[in-house]
Amino acid sequence: MFEEFYGLKENPFSIQPDPEYLFMGKRHSMAYSVLEYSIRNKAGFAVISGDIGCGKTTLIRKLLESLGEDACIGLVYNTHQDIANLLEWIMLAFGQPYDGLSQVALYDAFQRFLINQYGAGKRVLLIVDEAQNLSPTALESLRMLSNINADKYQLLQMILVGQPQLKELLRRPELQQFAQRVSAHFFIPPLEMQEVGPYIKFRLFVAGRTTPLFSAAAIERIAEASRGVPRTINILCDTVLVYGFAAEKQSIDVDLVNEVIRDQATFGVFSLES
Repeated sequence: MFEEFYGLKENPFSIQPDPEYLFMGKRHSMAYSVLEYSIRNKAGFAVISGDIGCGKTTLIRKLLESLGEDACIGLVYNTHQDIANLLEWIMLAFGQPYDGLSQVALYDAFQRFLINQYGAGKRVLLIVDEAQNLSPTALESLRMLSNINADKYQLLQMILVGQPQLKELLRRPELQQFAQRVSAHFFIPPLEMQEVGPYIKFRLFVAGRTTPLFSAAAIERIAEASRGVPRTINILCDTVLVYGFAAEKQSIDVDLVNEVIRDQATFGVFSLES
């Protein structure tokens, strides 16, 4: 709606995970390096955790874009405590038959799948999103799958992605053996306050805007209100641009940002400190 008015080719503040818009701040750059290192060195388990809306999924999408055709990737994203058989979901993620198979038959079929992929020169990567929802039993079943090897070669690599509770889950005594298999773990916090301005400018640039749009005071207020959470920044900036377009404002000042924050606090489900 406001894109043409502000000289944008598309909405720069969509909350959909788009790797093109991944801002490589300090912690995101380090997290990406950890993931690259773990994959390159064929680590069994890597764990990426962080608060809601801090860009974990976008980071994973960026990583997937960088992988070559020799990677066979499966994604399990609908995790919950009551998953009866996680291996069925894993087979589904890799496009393998699973219906009507016993647990033993599933394990055998998955093992043969891994061996066949290895024989074809492919590496198999399983990504489990929202992994904090898994039960200790489900996590233990993942650890057992990591035991499938060909001589000294690891046939299955896994990346667990989740909210901060995942870190606490992996510290439970019954998951000590699992935790010992994690070769790389990184936590992504919100952006630092001084990163919010570059984050906003980066997204505007990707969307086609080369000249400043938000005033320095507006950016400072957005940083304060959002507490540096990328998704919250996006929602706030998106709403501010709608208000700016409606008021035919060519630039975004702090008064407009404060108006949006007040309205959200009064009328919206998305509330920010005022």
